[in-house]
Amino acid sequence: MNLTTLLEMIASGFEDRVLLGPRASGVTGGRLRDLAHRGAGVIQESGATVVVFLGGNGPALPMAMFAASVAGLPFLPVNYRLADEQIEEILSRHEAPFIIAEDPARVHESAISIDEWVTRCTEHEPIADPADPDLEDVAIILMTSGTTGAPKSALLRHTHLTSYVVGSVEFAGSEDTDATIVSVPPYHIAAVANLLSNLYSGRRILYLDRFSAEEWLRIVTDEGVTHAMVVPTMLSRIVDLLEATEAQGPSTLRSISYGGAKISAGVLRRALQRFPEAGFVNAYGLTETASSIAVLGPDDHRAALESDDPEVQARLGSVGRALPNVVIEVRDEFGQQCPPGVVGDLVVRGSQVAGEYAEAGSQLDDDGWFVTRDRGYADSEGFLFIQGRSDDTIIRGGENIAPAEIEHVLAEHEAVVDVAVAGVPDEEWGQRIAAFVVVKTGSTATADELREFVRQRLRGSKTPDVISILPELPHTPTGKVLRRQLVADLLTTA
Repeated sequence: MNLTTLLEMIASGFEDRVLLGPRASGVTGGRLRDLAHRGAGVIQESGATVVVFLGGNGPALPMAMFAASVAGLPFLPVNYRLADEQIEEILSRHEAPFIIAEDPARVHESAISIDEWVTRCTEHEPIADPADPDLEDVAIILMTSGTTGAPKSALLRHTHLTSYVVGSVEFAGSEDTDATIVSVPPYHIAAVANLLSNLYSGRRILYLDRFSAEEWLRIVTDEGVTHAMVVPTMLSRIVDLLEATEAQGPSTLRSISYGGAKISAGVLRRALQRFPEAGFVNAYGLTETASSIAVLGPDDHRAALESDDPEVQARLGSVGRALPNVVIEVRDEFGQQCPPGVVGDLVVRGSQVAGEYAEAGSQLDDDGWFVTRDRGYADSEGFLFIQGRSDDTIIRGGENIAPAEIEHVLAEHEAVVDVAVAGVPDEEWGQRIAAFVVVKTGSTATADELREFVRQRLRGSKTPDVISILPELPHTPTGKVLRRQLVADLLTTA
């Protein structure tokens, strides 16, 4: 199966069902196929080798993604918020790109606007000879976030994406009244996978291009949204607004998925209180794995909240267990599987795992394993706990320290609303521990108080040497903390 076949299934199964946008005026499954085939004709006529999308969320996105597949080309959504020189560098990696952009004049002389793209998709003749891509053809190119270095071009082939969708979603499994709201950016794997899986299930998609808690709640209420996907920073703002107005979340919501970055236990517990009827899902995945590879489901959340067993309670901070179509192992420095509770490197294999970059080729070993570069551990029942990126590990006096362990403790302090921990250079110890903390408005918590809070719960070598209290932390659009920026700012002001 490829994305073109997926489109045909969606169109045939939901020809008259609105799948994109408001129920009264949205795009049906049959109309989506028609627009994609017309868009493919536009793309083929241009002689392009790749379709680049520089814009926000909206129906133009799936139209472009499927049109690229029908034209037999890869689809590359790019962060339109990047600096001009960064966008130019990414475009320079590709010959003859067909560019759809929110601001075409800023990007390239050949770029067309999103409005023009939609117009052409309605007016052009459908492609005469639709492509039937090979399973091993590249379907999607996604740029890694570049939080630890220059962004790489992750290659996702048709086989990886369709393996994920078919392996995790039931075709036509949604009711025609179901709807989801998507507010994650279109250049993130979560947006791509969410789009494909929702359309495959027959669930209507509503896009929120510029997130605000007020607008999110309005759309959910007005459109009777049943499912939602958010990153932790979004969920935190939604909960803040509900608490400020002493309101409960809309009762239509049956499922709230979150992921993309670590969530604090405090925010999650507050969210569970504000959305008592919703099932919460924590999804863990990577760009290189074509979306989720582990999930903490609604029953897992409830069990953790209701249990008296500390091990079960702790699972509220886990990312759940591996999905059936993948295998995840935690390995030590010698490549041996770690026993429960021991931190190691997470590796994964399965039909959806790509592990390939345009610049470096396949990163899979001979047995198909991909090293995620995440560190973590599994408990006795296989629930995974992420301790951060291997690049983030702090080495202090020869001791390896996981930032996540310290972050978890600080997040338990009643005044802390956001926290990040990183290593900074130190002549004596190699690295010092620096914590960057945002506290509640009006809080009188001090750095010394927070250091003592950590010292009482962890040994002295894990107590931050420096705690900076900041008004906010820098995040990527998907909620990942930009630790390098925090460290650079600290060293500049030191």
